Amino acid sequence: MKRVLILGGGFGGLAAAHSLRQSLAAEDEIILIDQRAQFMVGFRKSWALVGESTLEAGQRSLADLNQQGIKVIQGAITKLDPVARSVEVNGQRLEADAIVVALGARRAPEKVPGLQAYGYNVYEAAEVPRAAQALHDFKGGRVVIGIFGIPYPCPPAPYEMAILINSLLPQRGISATVEVFSPQPLSIPILGEVRCSDFESQLAEKGIAFLPNHKATAVEAGEVVFANGRRPFDLLLTVPPHQCPPVIVDSGLAASGEWIKVNPRTMETQFEGVYAAGDCVEIMMATNKPLPKAGVFAEAMGRTAAQRIAAAFAGIPADAQFAGEGGCFLEVGNGEAMMVKGSFLAQPAPDVILTEASSRYLDQKRNFEAELLKRWFTA
Repeated sequence: MKRVLILGGGFGGLAAAHSLRQSLAAEDEIILIDQRAQFMVGFRKSWALVGESTLEAGQRSLADLNQQGIKVIQGAITKLDPVARSVEVNGQRLEADAIVVALGARRAPEKVPGLQAYGYNVYEAAEVPRAAQALHDFKGGRVVIGIFGIPYPCPPAPYEMAILINSLLPQRGISATVEVFSPQPLSIPILGEVRCSDFESQLAEKGIAFLPNHKATAVEAGEVVFANGRRPFDLLLTVPPHQCPPVIVDSGLAASGEWIKVNPRTMETQFEGVYAAGDCVEIMMATNKPLPKAGVFAEAMGRTAAQRIAAAFAGIPADAQFAGEGGCFLEVGNGEAMMVKGSFLAQPAPDVILTEASSRYLDQKRNFEAELLKRWFTA
């Protein structure tokens, strides 16, 4: 009998768990560990923020996976030993024949003084209801969406939120300005300078200001502090800094406390039998910039890791590879969405486009969530 530990119940972990369950013998044990009780597609936070839907409507219980032959343990992983292929969770030590590390990226708002006191974290599901209530109670003025660190998951999301909010407030008869600031020189750098310029012009046409090269150092009451000045706000919605989870750093998997380096095609780490997938991983593109963090990539990474583990157990050559293809939706109001999509690991440079806005892409976005939840949580 074989045992595989899946650390994390997000896109990467769930894709790996389901792929392994389909490939391995019934007596082989697949254990998924996560401190959360629920899975949710990340883009649902935008819908909950503007009141289009609720978080709960898109949540599913990880415990339901027990009915599909995937054992779920809810708890925080307090130690990870990649050499011994073991973890400690809820005071119990578990060993395995293989491990898939898919613990995501930890949000770290404490890195920016005042961020937690004066801003609303729209990237933490538990904080979104507070942000939604603040937006509901907003009477007018300046709404600022601040990107406080890079990298962060789903790069188009802050701009999607800005567009949806900018559309919502006039419908409620509220006079407001909406702006987004970023420490980066471009809004969505993977698109390149020309395409970013086009997108930023579209934001400007909607009345949304984009402020590049704005690295915030602190937040005070009513103001964001930058190295070269200050910016006032009446409502501050924040994308906090992100970091690799400490348990991964302490294990030695993440060199210098950064992100896990893997073989970009196989998801193998430097430790035998230990793979990694999702937002805790760093894969460099041909531009020497990191692959954007996105659920579609995490899913493909998890599936690749699982297929290679199954091949190793069966003693056959493993041919599964991560292609780095996919994209993110960017809802733009009026029943339409765009997509940032392409081949991100293409040589000699990523081949990525921003599509035109279409109702077709919004339909695809909704169907993506519905089909994913059905596939993963229907016994």
